Amino acid sequence: MLLVVTNTKPLRPARHRLVPILIFITIGTAITQSPLPQRIVSLVPAVTEILVSIGAGSELVGIGSFDQIPIGPNQDSSVTRVGGLLDPNVERIFTLRPDLVILYDTQTDLRSQLEKASIPILTYTHEGLAEVSDMIRLLGIRTGHSTEAETIATELEASLVAIQRRVAGRPKPRTLLVFGREPLTLRNVYASGGIGFLQDMLEVAGGNNVFSEIDSENVSQVSSESILSAAPEIIIEIRYGENLPRNIVEDERAVWTQLSTLPAVRNNRIYFVTGNRFVVPGPRVAQATEELARMIHPDAF
Repeated sequence: MLLVVTNTKPLRPARHRLVPILIFITIGTAITQSPLPQRIVSLVPAVTEILVSIGAGSELVGIGSFDQIPIGPNQDSSVTRVGGLLDPNVERIFTLRPDLVILYDTQTDLRSQLEKASIPILTYTHEGLAEVSDMIRLLGIRTGHSTEAETIATELEASLVAIQRRVAGRPKPRTLLVFGREPLTLRNVYASGGIGFLQDMLEVAGGNNVFSEIDSENVSQVSSESILSAAPEIIIEIRYGENLPRNIVEDERAVWTQLSTLPAVRNNRIYFVTGNRFVVPGPRVAQATEELARMIHPDAF
């Protein structure tokens, strides 16, 4: 694999943190598979969304149980569901006769079975925001849609840089990014840690993650005491796959009044966002990042 650095500034430090100015790496790789795949199985929601966006949707014959993709001219609504990260249906995958399976790097058992069956694979690693455009380009090369992939990746990079420039020089409010908790309580709170694409999105959007020093993608079961100590100025809750009615949103927002001393509570800066664009690192991450930026710095837009 050849890494072509497109910027002379230092690369990001280890663990995929973003430096103040976004730097992207273009991945080039030798493609030995011929012909190009015509029957692709993707067990990764982000990859499935990327494939559809670059025009490779018609090659998809199997997708994960929780993948959400638009149905259009390049996408057949009858695509088979083949399980997900924890429960891949190996027999169903084999039945589809794929010539490429894209899976998580942690799915080692499935990988072993596919390799024994001589089925080509591509492994996906869940990393940071800059790697999204890398993956778009790599999938473009692997599927024969390089031109479309390059266009989408370039537009994505430009959008992220534009967002970063809009909020540059502004104070970065302490922000708590929550992506899970028990309904109508502050129990079992899950928040973004200091690595991963959510952390990267928040940084580009001009926020300062209150748990940025925790070297993990997520912080599980955050206590009320920890939140009080972190003193967030803004709280943003991500609700995956939910479209909450206004009354439910207000009830959930009111739960935070239990921590009435928080700056975010005192200043009424508690926001709810819904949809998988915030948790699926695909082509829509720029849209999601801009939404975060508009909540954090509304006067910049």
